[in-house]
This record gives sequence, C-alpha cells and structure tokens, in this order.
Amino acid sequence: MIRVALTGGIGTGKSHVIRLLRRRSVPTIDADQLARAVVQPDQAACARLRARFGPDVFAADGTLDRDRLGRLVFADRTARSALEAVVHPPVREAIDAWFRRCRACTGAPFAVADIPLLFETGRAEAFDRVVVVACDPATQLRRVMARDGLSAADVRRRIAAQLPIAEKVARADAVVRTDGSFAETDRETASLCRALAAASGS
Repeated sequence: MIRVALTGGIGTGKSHVIRLLRRRSVPTIDADQLARAVVQPDQAACARLRARFGPDVFAADGTLDRDRLGRLVFADRTARSALEAVVHPPVREAIDAWFRRCRACTGAPFAVADIPLLFETGRAEAFDRVVVVACDPATQLRRVMARDGLSAADVRRRIAAQLPIAEKVARADAVVRTDGSFAETDRETASLCRALAAASGS
C-alpha cells in the first residue's frame, strides 16, 4: 500500500479533493481533525496549551477558542512554534497508526493523509508520494476571505505562515490544480487515482 500525503495551502481546495477521493472509496485521514481531537479538554495537549497560553484562549466551557488562538499564533512566530510543539507529535503518531491499520485491514492500493503543514513540519520524507493541491494566489486569497470572513490582511498573514504554494508544487510528486471548474478538478483527481493505483501494482 502506498502512503500518500496530500497538502497545499490554505484555500487551495484540499478539502474538495479529499471529498472526491472518498467518493472513490480511497481511505483518507485529516490531520486538522486529529489536531482538533488532541486539544479537547480531556487531552494532555489541552493542559499543556493552557499552561503555555493561559486561560484567555479558552472558552468558558473549557474548550479551546480556536479563533482567538489563531489570531495570536498567526501574528507571532514564537507562539506558533509553541503551539506546533504541543499539537504535532500526537497528530503524527495518530497518522502513523492509521496507516498501519489501513495496511493490515484493507486491500486498498493507496491511502491518503491530508496534512496542510507537511513541508513546514519536515514530514514529506515519511511518505511514498506527495500530492499538492494548488491554485493561483488571487483565487486562494478570495476563497479564504469568503469562507472565513477575514480581511485580506489577515488572510495574507495566514498564507505567509506557510511555504509559498509554488515551492510546494516544485517539491510534489503530483499536482492537482483547482483553478478551473469542479469537473476539471474531478478529472485531475481521477487521473491521480489511476496513477497511484498503477504505481502500487494494482
């Protein structure tokens, strides 16, 4: 089974491509969902975040206020590094365990982990293939502003916290473009699936 990492930039269309993969019965896992799980109030990471950032980034019910923490860490590189040091290790462990289960329990020729910060965290070498989902910067900016209700300046700060999408594309084994229509993205995703299945020998 081929271990595939799917990455890109904020607003490039990763979630849409993941949905297309799931429609084709491709096993997938989402690093962002895992990151949300590891900061629930009953998790050790939550206590570590409270100790590092204080009560101001938590809601009254004890859950993490992700919007408030996001504004903090995207404006402060040191704070962002501290957050990543707490959250990334348990997420990595969960992804590795999931791939082991996929290999043992499914006959899938490949499985895909959606990891937005794959290159930023130095994890690309842990996978057999890296797929980058990409679109032009203007489209990326417009999508995130519309989706999250953020100002252009806020979106640019978030984009700047990631590697430039052109650099990710240059380091990819395969690229899915989302600049065009949904049908075009669907065709690119179907082609990707055929290529990965062929590479696995299926």
